[in-house]
Amino acid sequence: MPTESPTVGRRSPAKAPRRRIGIDVGGTNTDAVLLEDERVLHAVKTPTTPDVTTGVRNTLAELLRSAGGLAPIGAVMLGTTHFTNAVVQRRELTRVAAVRIGLPASASLEPFSDWPEDLAALVRGEIVMLEGGHEYDGRPLVPFDTAGMRAAARRIREAGITAVGVASVFSPLNPFCEEQAAEILREECPGVAVTLSHRLGRLGLLERENATLLNAALVDLARRTTRAFTDALRASGITAPLYLTQNDGTVMLASVAETFPVYSFASGPTNSMRGAAFLSKRTDALVVDVGGTTTDIGCLRHGFPREANNVVEIGGVRTLFRMPDLLSLGLGGGSLVRRAPVAVGPLSVGYRLTEQSLVFGGDALTATDVAVAAGLLDVGDRRRVASLPVALVKDVLARAAAMIEEGVDRMKTDAREEPLIAVGGGCFLVPERLAGVSEVVHVQHEAVANAVGAAIAQVSGEVDQIFQNLSRDEAIERARRLADSQATSAGADPATLALVEVEDLPLAYLPGNSLRVRVRVVGEIA
Repeated sequence: MPTESPTVGRRSPAKAPRRRIGIDVGGTNTDAVLLEDERVLHAVKTPTTPDVTTGVRNTLAELLRSAGGLAPIGAVMLGTTHFTNAVVQRRELTRVAAVRIGLPASASLEPFSDWPEDLAALVRGEIVMLEGGHEYDGRPLVPFDTAGMRAAARRIREAGITAVGVASVFSPLNPFCEEQAAEILREECPGVAVTLSHRLGRLGLLERENATLLNAALVDLARRTTRAFTDALRASGITAPLYLTQNDGTVMLASVAETFPVYSFASGPTNSMRGAAFLSKRTDALVVDVGGTTTDIGCLRHGFPREANNVVEIGGVRTLFRMPDLLSLGLGGGSLVRRAPVAVGPLSVGYRLTEQSLVFGGDALTATDVAVAAGLLDVGDRRRVASLPVALVKDVLARAAAMIEEGVDRMKTDAREEPLIAVGGGCFLVPERLAGVSEVVHVQHEAVANAVGAAIAQVSGEVDQIFQNLSRDEAIERARRLADSQATSAGADPATLALVEVEDLPLAYLPGNSLRVRVRVVGEIA
């Protein structure tokens, strides 16, 4: 599949060029680019600020200055680690009522039972266990306890809880119980934010429920954050619609995405991988994204990140939903360097790089200082690192290279050599030769590949369901229609939707000619 929009480069001469702004808010820097069709017109990099939105405003102001003013912008795409950081740092989370529908089954482990205790103590509100749910073939386990749900909803209202996560046994196959619960909750608790597990996760009750509860705990923060980003755009004079990037390399309208903040958890490295594919014109390769704090290694397949098929931990919580297959290392341009024994990271000065590193007048020895001393980078005052021992510089760079080489080896699925695309502001740490790599590819604008990836993102829709009593073609067609509908409601132009992934698996142990079908479509922004 091509890495760019199917319409890129095919516009009529009479049609105005498409201009987009892509923004990526990282732990160290906030990057932004202005794209016209498939050309990067301008790119800027500014330090991330503690409140995030100030950094976005600063970046937009710098971008508009470099562009010489405000041109018509069709859309703004923004990727942020704000929601991931909230979970990892245990801040700005909302108390959640957990509703599990599955009794008499699923009673042995309550919701939050496998969460880190400090995080559970912040998020755990009411816990409600009710009869209901379905068998793996879609048949009801027992009738849904609507009276119990109504009584629980009243308790939730009286407790002042404003966020609820609902998970029912095998709800991805039959969401009836979850939808009934949501209807009752909205009747009894006006204004409550309800997250339903069948809209987020896959089969596997605990992991799906965990993703649902994390999402519910973040909805209030997501609303405040997306509205702050929208205000930052308005303050910059930009009236274009705002989209948030997602874990799979696509985008959703901010008004839709604020309901599903967990879909943005891995949007930063995913944006970098999509940007690497676009800038290098390669659809299948390894990608290493070296930022200021971390290095993320992933694998491109058909221009999109390879998806993780196993459990992914977020802040110590086991989840199973749409996430890229990534390996993160505590290595970046801001990583602190220890002299004896030589070590690089995982601690980093982060967005304080321009204050604390040696070349910028600070007293912290960082990977950036070592790169300047080695002549790999020309920033700050080189004289401040002239006295670094040559042996130390070599040892630090060798240690960084060994970390990257080991990470690349862990992400490969076979022994064949593959190309490696190096991007990110810290990609000067990637050596030109690595074991198992056929070539190290550098691209123009590699330091802002994450913002480029955000700017080129399309809108997606995905369905993963079991269909019964249908032929294979009929099941795939029905799944395709559902995925098309999802993408359209998320802001895609129906005329541009394209099928990018189809998986089907006959389930011989289920009755009724059962077939599990997973379909994914992408399309251009409407």
